[in-house]
Amino acid sequence: MSPRNRRPAEPQDGRGPDGDPWVAAATAADPRAAATAILRETWAAARARAAQRLDHKLGGVEVARLYSAAADELLIRLWRFTTEVVYPAHNPSEAERLSLIAVGGYGRGVLAPHSDLDLLFLRPWKPIPRTEQVIEFMLYVLWDLGVKVGQSARSVDECLALAKSDMTIRTTLLEARPLAGDQTLAEDFIARFRALVTRSDPRPFIAAKLEERDLRHQKSGAVRYRVEPNVKDGKGGLRDLNTLFWIARSLAPESPLGARVLDDLLTARERRTFEEAFDFLWRTRAHLHLIAGRAEEKLTFDFQPEVAKRMGWRGRGDEPAVERFMRRYFLVARDVGALTRAMSAKLEARQQKPTMSLSRLIPGRKRRLGVEGFIKDAGRLSVTGPEVFAAAPEKLLMLFRTADEHDLDLHPDAFSAVSRSLSLVTPSLRRDPEATRAFLDILAHGQRPYRVLTLMNETGLLGRFLPEWGRIVGQTQFNMYHAYTVDEHTLQAIGIINDIWRGKLKADHPSSTEIVHRIDDFEALMLAMLLHDVGKGGDRGQLEDGAIAARRACDRLGLDPRRTEFVVWLVRHHLALSDYAQKRDVSDPATVRAFTRLVGDPERLRTLLILTVADIRAVGPGVWNAWKGGLIRDLYQRTEGVFRGEDVAHADPLGDYPDLVARARAEGAAAEAVTVEESEQDERAATRVAVAARDRSGLFVDLADALAAAGADVVGARVATAGDGTALDVFEIQDGGGAPYGQAEPRRLTRLIRALEAAARGGVPVVPAPPSPPNPRRAAFDVRPTAMVDLDESPTAAVVEVSGADRPGLLADLARAFAIHGLSIRSAHIAGFGERAVDSFYVTDATGRKPKPGPKLEALRADLETVLDFTERAGHRVSAPVRASLRDVSEIGRRRAAQEPVSRAPEPR
Repeated sequence: MSPRNRRPAEPQDGRGPDGDPWVAAATAADPRAAATAILRETWAAARARAAQRLDHKLGGVEVARLYSAAADELLIRLWRFTTEVVYPAHNPSEAERLSLIAVGGYGRGVLAPHSDLDLLFLRPWKPIPRTEQVIEFMLYVLWDLGVKVGQSARSVDECLALAKSDMTIRTTLLEARPLAGDQTLAEDFIARFRALVTRSDPRPFIAAKLEERDLRHQKSGAVRYRVEPNVKDGKGGLRDLNTLFWIARSLAPESPLGARVLDDLLTARERRTFEEAFDFLWRTRAHLHLIAGRAEEKLTFDFQPEVAKRMGWRGRGDEPAVERFMRRYFLVARDVGALTRAMSAKLEARQQKPTMSLSRLIPGRKRRLGVEGFIKDAGRLSVTGPEVFAAAPEKLLMLFRTADEHDLDLHPDAFSAVSRSLSLVTPSLRRDPEATRAFLDILAHGQRPYRVLTLMNETGLLGRFLPEWGRIVGQTQFNMYHAYTVDEHTLQAIGIINDIWRGKLKADHPSSTEIVHRIDDFEALMLAMLLHDVGKGGDRGQLEDGAIAARRACDRLGLDPRRTEFVVWLVRHHLALSDYAQKRDVSDPATVRAFTRLVGDPERLRTLLILTVADIRAVGPGVWNAWKGGLIRDLYQRTEGVFRGEDVAHADPLGDYPDLVARARAEGAAAEAVTVEESEQDERAATRVAVAARDRSGLFVDLADALAAAGADVVGARVATAGDGTALDVFEIQDGGGAPYGQAEPRRLTRLIRALEAAARGGVPVVPAPPSPPNPRRAAFDVRPTAMVDLDESPTAAVVEVSGADRPGLLADLARAFAIHGLSIRSAHIAGFGERAVDSFYVTDATGRKPKPGPKLEALRADLETVLDFTERAGHRVSAPVRASLRDVSEIGRRRAAQEPVSRAPEPR
């Protein structure tokens, strides 16, 4: 008999008289649709109440419990209607017994607004028709409501058998919570399951959870400080805290939420940190879900400003609310890492966590390391107690030097002892010769400075010992250029220099690998690298504030005045080599002479090269590439030649493409995709295309139009004109997805080459490119347009530098603006920094001369800013654009030439 023809059971539990909507639903032509309509209203109202409480600043965990309670109410009502009205069983047989159990995170009683409902339909034995009908009806109603369900239907014995071998299933069952149905069946199963877990060796489960965590970190990004973190699965996110919960429950399955084990494994302070981190991350996740309208777990740029606003963050000075909020996020992520480390140590001490090294398998083995109070404990560096630091605070620094010398990880007991002893870091300790020597040894002479300095940073010691560093811990820059927080970027740069010095990056940086060993003061290089970004967010600008902070730090560390001036110079000018190479015409002798005057001597040049390579490479994956490497190498070599006494001549701009130029002179125009050398393949982020043709008015505009029409995004370009009027244009291009153009579809590249040759000859109309789809991530940024005209930089041309929101077709529009004003582009230098394009053009008037100052150039500047003033379409915008963190458009014109060399004097013979 179909459910619609059954007589409904009598209303129970205050279900109400005939006027009750549930009674009407029971007699409706379509009970499923009727039940769905009733539940939709109550489900939406309960979720709206939870969202309202979130808006009124209720704690994140409490909000998650409200969403879980709303789901409980939904499921219990649906269960009763299904089992008592639609498919009633007034005297159920043993086989008809059925229980509904919440499992996984939902079983713990917390739920995000758009999370799945993890459900177990538990039966005593094999399935029978009625239980299958109940399950099917409930699932269809839930799906009609738009609820995502993760469900399983198993017998008791199936659950227990799977829990023995499958650690994922055991994890979900650890948090089993009966919702409805046969209470005895559910309670008996949970009791048997907990007994099974109690009898089992916990180590395989713990090992599986930690391995799962490591794989998850690799998938979502192994670095904790990525500027678009995954709140749920990222390193330092909610899943890491959940892993601690699961481990606790596996050790004490009868303890609610594993509280007994957590209280035993964590100190009161650590437990408080655990709860605060859990609450912050749950609030963040709830807001993220509600803003996105889906189960979005990645805190991308387009969501960050609105999440920050809803969580009550406000801007302070020049630091916008979104950057303050994200700094807090990363400090919480750091705390989660410390909690994981502390709990792992306690588990190892109880021999409940499998260990990786043989030495850690031998309990009680401790060996002294030659420093009073330092011991090797289970294969890691530890201390006999916090009193070691109280008696001699300089040992806080010496501990990490010892860890590096012996290539030891830090024992969590030592980690905690350092964190609890930070009050011992006083102004006198910061000037203590033994402490500062230990610090500089770690930085410049250590085996693995990235690892050791990261440990120091996570204990809080690095920021306490070096206050200049403390102000950038967890600092983010709201732009798309930087992939990491400021402190993580800097530590990675230090690790890169160490890898270059040890020859690990010789294939990528052969010149740097040789040059780094010719640097006289490696310590100054590493100190400048550590301090190069400490001025970010300062009132005077990154470079000036950084130089001031660097001087203060060097004086405190006891450097002599000459070395201090060297470090200060490097910090103040750490962008110089990159700026000149990417934004100026390196083939122009005037550029080389200006850069040579700025640098002053070969030691500065060598040191600045290594610093620049590491700085760019540490910005994020794919930022360093062969194109940038070639530009920087060319400027370095030409400057080095000046220091050797060589005459600086105008480089032949066509010299690298003789065959292409010869073909162009014979045929009028030629274009080709340039084959990248094998040694550069790993760095290849874009496709290189070269075009040679007879120069003419509008040539660059036509080429840029052809690129835009083909959907090619220009991420780098060099344009030059030889004395005989032959123009060479070299472009680095990507497709709309950020991959090298034509990599996925080689035929697109073939068509583009033909289109460029036709455009170079002229007279071929170009079909405009279709508008690009909305980009919500780019639309989150307010990129202020700027245009500067410099008549002093070059003796033969005006240098026009522009900066604004990058977009398809921007280069063509800029070139068209120059053409309208009757100016010819003699050379162009195109660079991108995330959402921002920074392009430089050397332009002459119609007669080939440098334009004169006056209203015409002012009109040009205004028109260029109009072209640059672009607002990205976002589709559905979740918040107003926030001003992007500004990387200085150019410091070139404001830099002063060096007054005197500051390299160390040669040693006396």
